[in-house]
Parts: sequence; C-alpha cells; structure tokens
Amino acid sequence: MAELRLRRAEAERLGGAAAVDKHHAQGRLTIRERIEGVVDGGSFQEVGKLTGHGRYDGDKLAGVTPAPYVMGLASIDGRPVAIGGEDFTVRGGTSWSGDRKKGGQGGFVEDLAHQYRIPLVNLIDGAGGSVTSISKRGHSVFPGVHGFERSVQLMGEVPVVCAVLGTAAGGPAGRAILSHWSVMVRNTSQVFAAGPPVVERSLGQKVTKEELGGPTIAVDTAGTIDNVAADERECFGLIRRYLSYMPQNVWELPPVVTCGDPVDRCEDELLRIVPESRRKPYDMKRLIRLVVDRDSVFEIQPSYGKAVITCLARMNGKVVGIVANNPMIYGGAVDVRGARKQTHFVELCDTFHIPLIFLVDVPGFMVGRDAEAAATLREGMRSVYVGLQATVPIYTVVIRKCYGMAGMGATDKNGLDLKIAWPSAEWGSLPIEGGVAAAFRKDIASAADPKAREQEIEAELRSRASPFRTAEAFGVEEIVDPRETRPYLCRFIDAAQGRLRTTVGPKARYGVRP
Repeated sequence: MAELRLRRAEAERLGGAAAVDKHHAQGRLTIRERIEGVVDGGSFQEVGKLTGHGRYDGDKLAGVTPAPYVMGLASIDGRPVAIGGEDFTVRGGTSWSGDRKKGGQGGFVEDLAHQYRIPLVNLIDGAGGSVTSISKRGHSVFPGVHGFERSVQLMGEVPVVCAVLGTAAGGPAGRAILSHWSVMVRNTSQVFAAGPPVVERSLGQKVTKEELGGPTIAVDTAGTIDNVAADERECFGLIRRYLSYMPQNVWELPPVVTCGDPVDRCEDELLRIVPESRRKPYDMKRLIRLVVDRDSVFEIQPSYGKAVITCLARMNGKVVGIVANNPMIYGGAVDVRGARKQTHFVELCDTFHIPLIFLVDVPGFMVGRDAEAAATLREGMRSVYVGLQATVPIYTVVIRKCYGMAGMGATDKNGLDLKIAWPSAEWGSLPIEGGVAAAFRKDIASAADPKAREQEIEAELRSRASPFRTAEAFGVEEIVDPRETRPYLCRFIDAAQGRLRTTVGPKARYGVRP
C-alpha cells in the first residue's frame, strides 16, 4: 500500500512543482485542473494513473515520471464521457509509448468512447512525435504506426469535441481537426501542421507561433478550428454547452429539455425586421433569436464564412440546427467559406439526427473572378450535394430572396420538402435584375432608351413574381405572417419526433462529393 500511495502521489505531481509553476505563469492550467474544470465535480475516474517511468534505487522505488497523458471516465451534466489530454509539464506533452497507449492517436480513451458509445472530449496541448524517438528506438517509424483509425471511426459514432489549449502541432493538430466541434483559447493556443522552426528551415519564413496558427488564422481565416474562447474557463463552459445539444451517440436522439418559452409566442418585431427596400440588410441573428427558444442559440464558427450563419438551438425544447443567410455580408450570397461552413454543419446535424431549419435570404452563389478562382461553385455544389444526402427533416423558411442553386440547396427535395415563406419573399432561377439583362439583351439594346426599357421589363416581371402567385399553384406550401413562424415550425418539429426515433443509427453516405 505504501508503494501504491507513492505512485499515486507522484502522478498527482505531474511534471513537478517547477514545471507546474512555469505552466501557470503562462496563463495555462494543468491537465488535471482542466479535466476538473470541464466535468461534473467529483465525477472523474482516472484510468492508468500509475503509467510512467519508475526511478529505482536498487530494487526500491525512488520516484516516477508520469506518462504525459491523463485520461479516464467522467460525467458532464450527469451523462458519461471519455475525457483525456496531454500533460505539457511532462516533456511538453510529447507522445509516450508503453504496452498500450493511454490516448492521443488511438489509445484507451478512444477505445472507451467507442466501446461504451459515449462522447469523447480531447484536451489538446502537445506537439506529438519527436525526432528524439529515433535515438531511443534505434530506427525511424513509418507514418501512421499510431494512426487515426479509431479517430475516424468515432466520427460516425459519438460526439467528438477537441479543445486546443496550448500549442498543437503534428498528430495533436490532426486530432483537433478530426472532431465534430473544436475550440481554442485566445492568446495561449495555436494549431498548425508544423511549427515556426520547421517553417523557417523548409521555406525560409520567420513567423511566430501566433502568426502561424493563432485564432486569427485558425479560426477567422481558415476555419480550421470552429470557435475561440477568451480564456480556459470560458472554453470549458463552451464544451459543456455544446454537448448539451448532442445525443450520447448516433443510436440515440438529442436530449429534450423542458421549455418555459411558449410555443405560440408571436413577436411583433418580426413584422418590422425586414426593410421595405429589398436592397437593405437587416440583423438575421436577431431574427433567429426571436424565433427559437429564448437563450438557446449556440453559434458555430461565428467569425468564419460570415455570409452563412450556423447555430444549434431549440424549438419547444427540441434541438434544431439553423442555417441562415446573412444579408449583412455580400447581401447574403454564399461565398466559398460560407459554403464550406454550411456543408460541415449540415453533415453534423444529419449525423446526430438534428432537424434543420433554413432561414433563406440568398441571391445565389457569390460571382466574379475572385469567387471563381476560389472554387466557390465547387464548394457550393458540395453543400447542395450534402444537403440532398441528408435524411433528417428539413424546413425551408424564405425570408426574402431565394435564387438559383444556392436557394435549391436550402430545400428538402428527398423529404417532405416543406417550404414556407414570408410575404416579403421572392424567388426564381436567378434575380430578375441580372436575368433581364441577359435574357432581353437585344430588346434592351435596340430600345430608344435602353435603361428605361430594362426597368420596364423588370417591373413587369416582378409583378408576376409575387409569392402569392406561387402559393396559388402550391409551389410553396404556405405563406405565413412572420409572427407565426415559431408556432408553425414547432408543430412540425414536434410531429417529426416519432419519425426521428425510427431512423437512429449511423448514416451511410454513398458516392463521391463533387
């Protein structure tokens, strides 16, 4: 028992007092503090606490250097999760090998999530492999000796959350990407394929870690990581909140909460939120908050691809995914980043049986030389492709514009295809303005006053493009008073729960994305 107590005490010391003090001085918590900050108090059951390298004085144990990874079983909001992360105070959190890996690429913690079908929370703070391993082994290993096989498998089974809490390079950086949702901390975390020394050696570029992989690049510009937190404590709260929308696995439905927000709440503000001028923008995020359950919005990738808004929310206590066009960015046109963001979010919701609501105000895909050079059309059609593969209920609400292939990508062609519209709605193959210039080019050019003729044709076509005429033909299922949007959608989402219970399980997706 004395040896057991000693080994446990050595594990609690992590990399030693000096290493822990240095870690704290950088504004970072230790892995044990992080785990306690994320999970329910007192719920962490550590596995592999004695793992490490013993130091012996003859046959007597003198001390232990713990393995640089801490993991085990815990609870978040009373539900079990597998959680683990690198201990940066021991060898910078670099990879460790024993008879069995604790975590990192593969290892016990991923096996636990897979076998028990529970969410996996990765707290990442390590640089992965090191060239020093060549000296220890006497040979170099082939890439993938500790691969991502289980990580990939988990993506179709359980929610995987990754928090980058320090510098992540190599394998840990790859693992951060192999997640359903990721977050990093401003000023103290970075993520990249390889760090500044490798970049300088291979390309001759001198960059800092922050310039190479801080939130400005990783979150705002590249979308490599989804969200950013101001500090680690905020990060832990975001992890807990994200998981509150997720089922334990794909064989279950997302949790339903008691809703104190009346289903029949009708907000008068919705009557005024869309300007009379069809060219003026408005606050789509405000519109979302007026429709969904109060205080239920959790936005994903808020600073990336801002022409498209993606968020989890609740309607009458049921989890829904919202995809909305943002008229404040490019007039709502879907650019390459917005399309990429939409594709990932739709696939996320479909995987975990979360109904989708599209709030549509889209003039189409972004156009122009820059858009074509960025492959906006390819990324846009990928979002359409993934939307057509989705099997969850999809609800289309046309707020204002719904044009072209981008508009088609907001519909449920393989499902009920329920489309409702506000009286402000308009739609077509392409906006009348651009369409008239192309289709009536000769007529306009031969007119005495080409500009006046163009405006005359536009006015004539617009009078026939009333949403009420489409409703007469049942081309749109309903036109609603904007205030009725919430109760209308809640009725259908409630009615869909029985269907959702019959379609749980992994989603098969065939074919090749364009």
